[in-house]
Amino acid sequence: MTLLKILLLPPTLNVLLVLLGLLLSPKRFLGALLIMLGLFGLLLFATPMASHTLRQGLEPYTTPSTAQLESVEAIVILGGGRDYEAPEFGWGDAPANPTWRRLAYAAHLHRQTELPLLVSGGRVHNEESAEANLMAVALRDVFDVPVRWLEGESRSTAENARFSADMLRAEDIARVALVSQAWHLPRAVAEFEAQGLAVVPAPTEFTSPPPEGLQAWLPRAYHLNQSTRALNEWLGRAGQSLRGLLP
Repeated sequence: MTLLKILLLPPTLNVLLVLLGLLLSPKRFLGALLIMLGLFGLLLFATPMASHTLRQGLEPYTTPSTAQLESVEAIVILGGGRDYEAPEFGWGDAPANPTWRRLAYAAHLHRQTELPLLVSGGRVHNEESAEANLMAVALRDVFDVPVRWLEGESRSTAENARFSADMLRAEDIARVALVSQAWHLPRAVAEFEAQGLAVVPAPTEFTSPPPEGLQAWLPRAYHLNQSTRALNEWLGRAGQSLRGLLP
């Protein structure tokens, strides 16, 4: 995540609003308004209702049908982060929870279709092993599923698409099922289609409806995290619109 994104997303954005309000003095209207916006926004983004609303608008795709999968030539799984020095598996680094969800769903699709898998993810912070390597080990050791292609150079969704497309074109593969979180797929699909691939979205981890009544408005750290992820995707989509990838 770039410094600009960190500054534009909760909770950093909210803290900056509060600090700016304090600098302008709470006795002045603008200062008091900024403080209220910062604090209220932080609480609002932490509610189940806000996180669900932000994510729901990013999830246009349903799970692929059998007919759609029959036209696909390969399954592409995008990396979703890593946990450093995870001791339970004995591998050193291990896939983060969002990545595990993608791997589990891809393994499920592979057993349905027997399609070959490509995993994509590099060294975002110059780690020793590419994320693709961690994903391939997890698929082999935990799910007993083989990986045909490892794309380990990418550091962004755009690079996932560009480098994966190069590998697939070398094998005359033009149509893929793309696995990622439901909220991430619109941006990912646009990047892969921009590389000339036909894409069948294969979403996982859909947003859950908020609870009824007052519970929908009670702030929790979990929902602040979900809102921040969603806002990050909306920023990414705005960037794609400026590049002409989205209307």
